[in-house]
Amino acid sequence: MQTILQLHERYHESTGITFSTMYPGCIAETNLFREKRLWFRKFFPVFMKYVTGGYVSEPEAGERLAQCVWDERCKESGKYWSWNGAAQRVGVYSSKDGYVKGAGGGGGGTEALFPNNPSPDVQNPAKATRMFELSTEITGAQWPAVAKKEAVTA
Repeated sequence: MQTILQLHERYHESTGITFSTMYPGCIAETNLFREKRLWFRKFFPVFMKYVTGGYVSEPEAGERLAQCVWDERCKESGKYWSWNGAAQRVGVYSSKDGYVKGAGGGGGGTEALFPNNPSPDVQNPAKATRMFELSTEITGAQWPAVAKKEAVTA
C-alpha cells in the first residue's frame, strides 16, 4: 500500500497513471493460511461464511480486482478500495450484457465499493518514504525523475 501511495504522490500528476490498491476481502481457502494448523484451516472458512459474513472466494476476489479496472469510480488515483458487507459475487459476466451487478450495498456487490482509509502507519510519510527508498535500493529499481506538469497560461 505504501508503494502504491508513493507512486501516486511521485508520478500521478506527471503521467496521469492511476495508482491504487485494494483489499479483496479475507480469502480464507487459499494457501495464505498454509502455515496454520489443520483445524484452523478447516474451521476459519466456515466461521467467515456463517458467523462474520466476511467470507470471500477466490473467484469473487478476482472479480473485485477486475472491478478496479472497469469501474469508472476507480479511475481516481491514490485510493485504497474496499467493499462493504457480507461477501457475495460482485458481478457475473454475460456475453450478452457484459458485467451484471451483484447484490450491492450490504451484500458486497459492485455497489458496495468504497475508498477506504489506510492505517496511520501506511499513511505515515516518513515511513512510506523510507520504505520506498529502501525497496528501490534493494530491488535496483530505477524511477524516472519527477516531472511536474507545467501550468497552462492563456
